[in-house]
Amino acid sequence: MDKELRDQIKEIMQHEVVKATGCTEPGAVALCVAKTVETLGCEPAKIRLRLSKNVFKNAMGVGIPGTGMIGLPIAVAMAVTHGDSRRGLEVLTMPEEQVDDAKRWLANNADCIDISVKDTSDKLYIECECVSAITHSAVAVIAKRHTNFIFLKRDDQVLLDHKLGLFQEQDNDDDPKEDNRQRIELTARMVYDYATTAPLDELEWLKETVEYNNAASECGLEGMGLHTGEILMEQARGDMVHTVVARTAAASDARMDGCTRPVYSNSGSGNQGITCTLPPYYYGKLKGNSDEQILRALAMSHLMSIYIKRGIGRLSALCGIVNATMGVSAALTYLEGGTFEQIGYALKNMINTIAGMVCDGAKPSCALKMSVGLYSAFVCAELAVHSRVVDSTDGLSESDIDCSIRNLGRLGKEGMNQTDDMILDIMTHKKN
Repeated sequence: MDKELRDQIKEIMQHEVVKATGCTEPGAVALCVAKTVETLGCEPAKIRLRLSKNVFKNAMGVGIPGTGMIGLPIAVAMAVTHGDSRRGLEVLTMPEEQVDDAKRWLANNADCIDISVKDTSDKLYIECECVSAITHSAVAVIAKRHTNFIFLKRDDQVLLDHKLGLFQEQDNDDDPKEDNRQRIELTARMVYDYATTAPLDELEWLKETVEYNNAASECGLEGMGLHTGEILMEQARGDMVHTVVARTAAASDARMDGCTRPVYSNSGSGNQGITCTLPPYYYGKLKGNSDEQILRALAMSHLMSIYIKRGIGRLSALCGIVNATMGVSAALTYLEGGTFEQIGYALKNMINTIAGMVCDGAKPSCALKMSVGLYSAFVCAELAVHSRVVDSTDGLSESDIDCSIRNLGRLGKEGMNQTDDMILDIMTHKKN
C-alpha cells in the first residue's frame, strides 16, 4: 500500500475516532444550542428544537454527564449557561458548579424549551432556534454529522448556508477534505492491508483510545447504569471471554449513566468506539499477543467498523453495535492468527447472526446489546479460525465479503426505515 493511500486512510480514522463526553446525540444537540446562543449573543427567552427521529430517540433516556439526570432539557440548560461550541462533542464536560448553574436555570426556564420531531428524510438533523426577550432570533442547523453545521442565521442575516445537497446519501459536509475522504472506496482487503502493514508509528495514536476508554470501564466496574459489567465481572472467574465482555460493557454502563469521563467514539458513537477499542486490547493482553499485534488489531477493529458503518449510514434503525462488533470479530480473528480469508469468514458469520439488532434509543441497557454482540464476535471468530463459515446461500451472505457487507448496509439504510418509525411511535406513546 503506497504512502498516499495510507495517509488518506489514517485521516479517515482520525476523523471518525474522536473524543466525546456522554452520548453523542445529546452532545450534538447541546453543541447546536450553544452555537445558536452564541450567534444570538444573549440568553434566549425561547428555545425551539426540531430533531430527526433518530436523534430524538437517542436523546430521550440517556444520562447526561455529571448531572444525575436524563434527557435533553438538562443538556440544553448546560449549553445555554456554560456551552462553548468550540469544544465540539466535549461541550457537556463541565465542573460541578457549572452543572449546578444549569440545574437552577432549568428549574426556572423549563417552559421555554420546546422539543419535537421534524419530518425529514435526513437521519441526523438538529435544528435550533433561539429567540431573545427583545425579539432578536438565531437559528443553527447540524446535519449528517454530529458536529457539521450547515446553516447559521441571526435575525435576517444568513451567516452560513450549506443546505444544498442536504439529503445526499453521502456524508459530505462541504469540506474539501471530507470530499476526499468519501471518494476513497474502502474494501475489506484495504482495511486488512492497512491494519497489518502500516508503519507502527502511524498507529501509535490509537493507544490513547485505550487509555480513555479503559478509564470509563474502571468507573463502570464500580457500579453504574445497569451494572452489567460489574455483575458479569463478578461471574467471570478468570475466564478470558467473560472478562473482556464484562470490562467492555462496564464502560457503556458508565457512559450511558452520565459518566463525566470522555471516551473515544467511532463514527459518531461512544459505544461503538468503546466496543472497537477495549476487546482487542483486553483479549490481546490476556492472550499474550505482542504490543504490535494489539495495535494492529485496534486499527483493524476501528477501520472495519468505519467501513461497514459507511454503508449503513451514521444513524439507523440498525444498532451500531452490529458494525462495531463485526470490527471486533475481525480483530479477534487476526489476534488468533487468522488469515484475511478467515477474517472474511468471521464477518460473514456475524452478518448472519446479529444483523437484526435494532436501535431503540441510547439508554443504560445499551450495555446489554454490547455484551450480546461481543459474545457473538467471539463465537464467530472461533468458527472462522477453524475455517467454518455460513454458506453463501444463507441470508444476507454472499461468497464475496464486500458484497455481504453491502447487503447489510442496504438493510440498515433502506430496509429498516419503517422499523425506525415504529420504534419511535412505541417509545413516545408508552403508558408509564
